Amino acid sequence: MTIASKNTIEIKPVIGRRGLRAFIQVPWQIYQDDPHWCPPLRIERQMALSEKHNPAFAHLQWQAWIAYKDGHAVGRISAQIDQLRPEYHDDVVGYFGMLEANDDAQVFSALLETAQDWLRARGMHTMHGPFNLTINEECGLLIDGFDTPPAVMMGHARPWYQTHLESLGCRKAVDLLAYWIDLNFEHPPAMQRLLQRYAGRVQVRPIDGKRFTEELDIMRDIFNDAWSNNWGFVPFTVEEFRELGKALRIMLPDELVQIAAVDGQPAAFIVGLPNLNEAIDGLNGHLFPFGIFKLLWRLKVRHPRTSRVPLMGVRKQYQHGPLGAALAYGVIGAIVRELLAYGAPHCELSWILETNRGMRNIIESIGGHVYKTYRIYEKTL
Repeated sequence: MTIASKNTIEIKPVIGRRGLRAFIQVPWQIYQDDPHWCPPLRIERQMALSEKHNPAFAHLQWQAWIAYKDGHAVGRISAQIDQLRPEYHDDVVGYFGMLEANDDAQVFSALLETAQDWLRARGMHTMHGPFNLTINEECGLLIDGFDTPPAVMMGHARPWYQTHLESLGCRKAVDLLAYWIDLNFEHPPAMQRLLQRYAGRVQVRPIDGKRFTEELDIMRDIFNDAWSNNWGFVPFTVEEFRELGKALRIMLPDELVQIAAVDGQPAAFIVGLPNLNEAIDGLNGHLFPFGIFKLLWRLKVRHPRTSRVPLMGVRKQYQHGPLGAALAYGVIGAIVRELLAYGAPHCELSWILETNRGMRNIIESIGGHVYKTYRIYEKTL
């Protein structure tokens, strides 16, 4: 089926492997003259959008489309319904995502209208996005910070995306912040005092690789508890977190995952991830025939000089008191030492909700500054 739009724009649904390959290829055209875009690995994108390999599809309905103008691909979009969301939110919300398009108002209008119609036909009242594909994956539209490449598992965009979405009635729901920090910072006195105060109760350790699955389940439990009151929260399922863990384990030594306990009970964790985007730069999305050797050398021998903290959590019961701050400082201090030893002295901490003043204060107290802003939009259907 082809959905025709005016002025030679066609919106075609993505069907089958060939359609998915064409969908994945669209950004290469959009960003061909953007020096800061980092082409993703095509094989990784295929697995992320595969119902066989991505456990998120167990609770997602989704459809993707490509926009064509005069026979050429000029944009793409997806629409999703997360069937877990109603268990945690009293609303009827669907998502859009995977949005890429040329600077063409008609293309944006046709793409967004297609996603809206699909969600509306399935009973959704409101649309949030972009989510690629869930809130626990890549999310938010870059609206500030176009002059640097995205970190691993973070998105990029062209400046005109914001203009077109807002002209079509999308309004801000919430902003997500990415902080940049030089890890050679001096520990502030408040951090030192808190760590000393709770030294007898807080213990920080790397994960035990021999009990990897059990450690993953501990971290998932902490994360889902820590984030449960946050905007748009939907928990990681066991299968999703284990799949994420499998992917991260390929790149991570045990020391780059730290767990903190209070009186012996796991209460916080943090993950420091070498910046894979730095390692795949110049591969143009290809691992074969020679890209795999370059990637392994860059990861295992040269090491990326930058990193990202993509996952961190402190149990909810500790979040609004000094013990919670001590836990946060404890795991941050541990991961800083390990990332410096690894050879990555510069780090992105992301994403942080703009409303999460407690975590923002902690990051800013150690020298972090906001260098990218991502926006989640909402639109009534």
